[in-house]
Amino acid sequence: MEKPKLFIDEDVHDKLADVLCSCGVDAINTREVNRKGLSDKEQLRYAISQKRAIFSFNMVDYEKLAVRLFNENKTHFGVIVSPQRGFRETLNKLLGLLRETSADELKNQLIYL
Repeated sequence: MEKPKLFIDEDVHDKLADVLCSCGVDAINTREVNRKGLSDKEQLRYAISQKRAIFSFNMVDYEKLAVRLFNENKTHFGVIVSPQRGFRETLNKLLGLLRETSADELKNQLIYL
């Protein structure tokens, strides 16, 4: 089972990618790849180009983008959205999802965490 790779949007806790990496998850954030301030559409396009699922607290905009991809029959590697949560709760919920879900299972899915 191939593990999912994550691209973490800039509205999520800065240190989340680092802590996920220390737990064995391949995770990067917008700051690491100099993408802060770009549009949600550009962030999602980047995640797709890197074969990564995107994770964001911006539920409304990323839900719309995921629906658009579905309607256009375009492939993506997962859109995971969550309401704003504290760091520890976000980490635990993401780790739980990633331990139970393969990269193939996330492909083309919109997941509410």
